[in-house]
Amino acid sequence: MQQLTSADEELRRAASDVLVRAHDARQHRVAAAARGTSGAIYTGLSLSTARVNVCAEPLAIANARIAGEDAVETIVAVGLDPADVPIVINPCGVCRELVPNFGTSIRVIVSDGGEVGVVTSADLLPIPWVRARSYD
Repeated sequence: MQQLTSADEELRRAASDVLVRAHDARQHRVAAAARGTSGAIYTGLSLSTARVNVCAEPLAIANARIAGEDAVETIVAVGLDPADVPIVINPCGVCRELVPNFGTSIRVIVSDGGEVGVVTSADLLPIPWVRARSYD
């Protein structure tokens, strides 16, 4: 796991700021921030209802693409700890499959036992699911 850079810390702060501002225990529990290759930061916020949950990471990636980014360089997700302090959280299983589809070299900020660092998106799912054959 690589150490965080100052740009990574800035990204973590951006996600934390969104979460602190918009947190709602019923609807918005996670925020994400993605840095595009241009250097711009795009955020996303989880959406939850009684029936559907949408993660924050794909929304940050979508916002980057909508803004015209060719690719995402780094991404992070944060949630609130029991004291309501934003902490880095790791991508769920769906996001572990989704993020590498937008670049296997995307840097992902993760927490390993409380130690925060960076891995590549390919590290998130070392043995990805694949179809037995194409049906396209």
